[in-house]
Amino acid sequence: MKLDLPQVIGHRGAALAAPENTLESFREAHRQGARWVEFDVGLTADDQILVMHDDTLDRTTNGKGPAHAQTLAALKQLDAGFWFGKQFTGIKLPTLAETVALLAELDMMCNVEIKGSSRNAETTKAVMTELRRTWPADKPKPLVSSFEIECLRGAQAEAPEFPRGYLIGGRPLDWLAQARSIAAATINIDNDHATQPWMAELKQPGYGVLVWTVNAPERAARLIEWGADGVFTDAPGAVLARLAKGV
Repeated sequence: MKLDLPQVIGHRGAALAAPENTLESFREAHRQGARWVEFDVGLTADDQILVMHDDTLDRTTNGKGPAHAQTLAALKQLDAGFWFGKQFTGIKLPTLAETVALLAELDMMCNVEIKGSSRNAETTKAVMTELRRTWPADKPKPLVSSFEIECLRGAQAEAPEFPRGYLIGGRPLDWLAQARSIAAATINIDNDHATQPWMAELKQPGYGVLVWTVNAPERAARLIEWGADGVFTDAPGAVLARLAKGV
């Protein structure tokens, strides 16, 4: 499944300039020139789909404890912006549906990362059902990624028309077999292990290669030069400005 991949994807929006995984962060990525953003999703206690990275509320909200043990109504009472700066006080945690609506308004694409949990099957089914329901029919399908092969297999079974990205850390020996098993469109690798030979090995079977998380513009340019299709970055504007000068 061939994707029109961008060279720059805003990681959790524009996470160096706005509170990560919030609608304001996605708007900021758009203001900085990003055409795509990446964000994380998981289930709430009442089976709603929350956009949030951490398992716990402590780092990015004024709540405490496990995020996904709360109902959506309780989570919507939390402040998800104050920790980043006073100007963001009162920002709320978004749902997947709210995020898709904003991206449609901004004409943006995305990479939806399904977070692994004890509820992988339920989470994947809910996410793919919601994407099918809310994603605009006239737009290309977004990339759905996960570190969990179980989630990617579930996504393939539930909604095969959505391309899948296989997230990996390091250099697992079975990466090619796993990627083939879920008909991956992309392999999403970590910046720490991204070398020119590893890039060539990943590209040889025809996969798109995306690298996370790359905040140094010169490093991003080098990765693109080596053959990466794109990078995830907390600073999309700075990376785009560097790439505009050529690699």
